[in-house]
Amino acid sequence: MAAGTDTPTTPPTERPTGRLGGRWIEEWRPEDPDFWEHPGRRVARRNLYFSVFSEHIGFSVWSLWSVLVLFLPEPVFGIDPAGKFLLTTLPTALGSFVRLPYTFAVARFGGRNWTIVSAALLLIPTLATAAVLEPGVSFTTLLVVSCLAGVGGGNFASSMANINAFYPQRLKGWALGLNAGGGNLGVPVIQLVGLLVLSTAGVGHPRIVLLVYVPFVVLAAVGAALVMDNLGTASNQPRAMRRAAREAHTWIMSFLYIGTFGSFIGFGFAFGQVLQNQFQAEFATPLAAASLTWLGPLLGSLIRPLGGSLADRFGGARITCSTFLAMAGGATVVLAASQVGSLPLFVVGFVLLFVLSGIGNGSTYKMIPAIFRTQAQAAVAAGADTVAADRRALQLSGALIGIAGAVGAFGGVLVNLAFRQSFLTTGSGDGAYLAFIGFYAVCVAVTWAVYLRPGARMAGV
Repeated sequence: MAAGTDTPTTPPTERPTGRLGGRWIEEWRPEDPDFWEHPGRRVARRNLYFSVFSEHIGFSVWSLWSVLVLFLPEPVFGIDPAGKFLLTTLPTALGSFVRLPYTFAVARFGGRNWTIVSAALLLIPTLATAAVLEPGVSFTTLLVVSCLAGVGGGNFASSMANINAFYPQRLKGWALGLNAGGGNLGVPVIQLVGLLVLSTAGVGHPRIVLLVYVPFVVLAAVGAALVMDNLGTASNQPRAMRRAAREAHTWIMSFLYIGTFGSFIGFGFAFGQVLQNQFQAEFATPLAAASLTWLGPLLGSLIRPLGGSLADRFGGARITCSTFLAMAGGATVVLAASQVGSLPLFVVGFVLLFVLSGIGNGSTYKMIPAIFRTQAQAAVAAGADTVAADRRALQLSGALIGIAGAVGAFGGVLVNLAFRQSFLTTGSGDGAYLAFIGFYAVCVAVTWAVYLRPGARMAGV
């Protein structure tokens, strides 16, 4: 397609003014039923499916240290449990920080172009960690290379902002849920790879985990170049981010996303260590802990699209509020299991938290475009131009996805810090579990007050 033609069935042959090279689609109307049926749906799905793969590899690299800490026995590497929690906290922190610039990058460079770059960047932490990870390496060096893994966390924000622009409002919950859920699967998959390496090669061969991912990182970058597209309409420039930052809903949704995604990624990074510290007799070896760490993240990832679909059908706020209520119950189960020393009940409670956080991840991301779509409809009813209102909604949705993704990922840092402090001061995770229960209760109250309370301006989102 040449830039500016009516149907995005082939790549443009000319570069639009002010844009980098690559496959650009300048006209994209997903809300138009005829356009969506041909060729919109096919193009959107092609980009969605490869976005899922690229984001999946990003999550795996981001989660590297949830696995690698199991290959660091304290007698060999001299790292205590508090130090290991720090190794999993740093990539979470960097991953949350880079999500904002990654969101900008989609608008500045194009979704396809930035996917190529962001995928290629994953080679840095993978190869750097493989180069230094051996007995005798300093703890400072490990902190530095663990921090580098945070670049994998940024892929989520750019991928979600990109896919949000491809799909019509009625399908955003499903599309964003599938995109995020497929990406989130990178957490349990790398944990299963770690389990396989531990059970076959043993604790002395962590480099195998890293080298397995090198060809997949290359495939993600090359594949993005071959099959993905840039959307000229996906514009969320810094001014859109500034406008979104002035919206109260931006910070409310970011707060709620701490409870859903922050829980998912924080538990995913910490679960193996929590098992080893909480039930030392049952999980005396890294292999024993690795045999269970993958289960919760797997189920939480697989069910995330269901959260988006339920939100499409029943409303995002309703599903989100119910999820937080259930998460408070799940954390209560974990606390009770910890106090009585019941491993089966403890695992059941934690898996329940993973599943519920996955559902909540899908429903909260459905709420984001719905909020600005509601504002756009109100503006049109008041006489505003429909095209301008829709464009504003798309821009602010993309900006909020970046902000909420960054703040929510920082929730994973808080989860790991809560566990670290709880084990340092009490020798158990009970203090952290109590904090989680209280936080989820606050999230229930906020969701109801802003989005479900009769008379609320955004009721029904």
